[in-house]
Amino acid sequence: MSIVCRFAPSPTGFLHIGGARTALFNWLFAKHHKGKFLLRIEDTDRARSTPEATAAILDGLKWLGLDWDGDVVYQSERMPRHAEVARQLLAEGKAYHCYATPQELDEMRAKAKAEGRSMRYDGRWRDRDAKEAPADIKPVIRLKARQTGQTVIKDLVQGDVTIGNDQLDDMVLLRGDGTPVYMLSVVVDDHDMGVTHVIRGDDHLNNAARQMQLIEALGWPVPIYAHIPLIHGPDGAKLSKRHGALGVEQYREMGYLPEALRNYLLRLGWSHGDEEIISTEKAIEWFDLDTVGRSAARFDFTKLANLNGHYIREAEDERLATLVRPRMEATLGGPLNDAAFARLRRGLPGLKPRAKTLVELAEIGLFYVRPRPLALSEAAQKLLAGDGRSRLGVLAAALAKVADWKAPLLEAAVRDTATVTGLKLGDLAQPLRAALVGGTTSPPIFEVLEVLGREESLGRLADAQGP
Repeated sequence: MSIVCRFAPSPTGFLHIGGARTALFNWLFAKHHKGKFLLRIEDTDRARSTPEATAAILDGLKWLGLDWDGDVVYQSERMPRHAEVARQLLAEGKAYHCYATPQELDEMRAKAKAEGRSMRYDGRWRDRDAKEAPADIKPVIRLKARQTGQTVIKDLVQGDVTIGNDQLDDMVLLRGDGTPVYMLSVVVDDHDMGVTHVIRGDDHLNNAARQMQLIEALGWPVPIYAHIPLIHGPDGAKLSKRHGALGVEQYREMGYLPEALRNYLLRLGWSHGDEEIISTEKAIEWFDLDTVGRSAARFDFTKLANLNGHYIREAEDERLATLVRPRMEATLGGPLNDAAFARLRRGLPGLKPRAKTLVELAEIGLFYVRPRPLALSEAAQKLLAGDGRSRLGVLAAALAKVADWKAPLLEAAVRDTATVTGLKLGDLAQPLRAALVGGTTSPPIFEVLEVLGREESLGRLADAQGP
């Protein structure tokens, strides 16, 4: 069997982290089995679906590197087909017109609630003659669901899940205005798209039994289901914004790399031994549904940040420089010139081990690209007070004599200066750092000197000495 999976988000909001993991699991399962991964936008809720949300979902999937096969299917464009299937069932006697009024339905629910029963439709129009129908009611079309026996969902993650058919009522297929309901649209689209495996959150588990009854009424093959547990916060509570239930674009804004987020989401509910760092290639090779757990996974920002730090250290300098450039330009309020960008690229090897996000990387590397004269922090100004500025003059004179502007030779020149002046190395290195970076923390200062280059370094030292 050629495997076909699908991801089917509703564009009533952005691509949240739970949806991203569902998409990833579908994508990996399809890749692992050399099948297809399809994308369907379930936009039949026209009142809540927005083009902005659709664009954000597509952009989020592209950023994560989850490419889909073929064209995007928009469910709203297939509504005539969905309605056609409902009318087919009606013609075959497997569905019927229901003329229950809104008031009757409200009374039905209230009575069931008062009696402690599930609020199900009571089937009052299941076998009634349409001649009894009120003239002013546009009927819905309901499925004639099985009323006895059981529906068994053979789930690859949850195992066999049995639901009594007496718990399932005759669900609406087509509304009175002729528009199809979600349950019908999903079933028809999955069939027409050739979907073999439905991998989705376990909040859809109850839907599966209803959908199976509809599928069987149509005589179509039932797809294989795999309902994956939801993601919870570190405290075990339902995932909320304070835990990390954010849109994928917000994780990008917070400075996470897509490969890090993919790796992290992969480990939320799936495992391969003790492996933590899993490349995309290995994920495709190893991923299957038999090692997806049944318990809810817990989101942990600390673990995500640590994982992101690993991928930052592994990333190419040119790519990182390109990613942090717009963040730096936003902070500076203008574009970086070529010389500043070149310094940033040269400085990245020393910056990468010190950052866990692109936000941190942009912040700690900002001193490389700031225009002269640097604004000095209060702590830096204290280091330059007293003898600090005069020591910069001595240092500048010694450094200007270094012919080959490399860190070891620059360090030797500073150490020689310390010996000649009778000062400790720190007495020179601290004001040197303050003048070069405008603060008190940085990568090793001789590395900073080499990255800045002769002209920029001596210029910053002159600026810090003042007129």
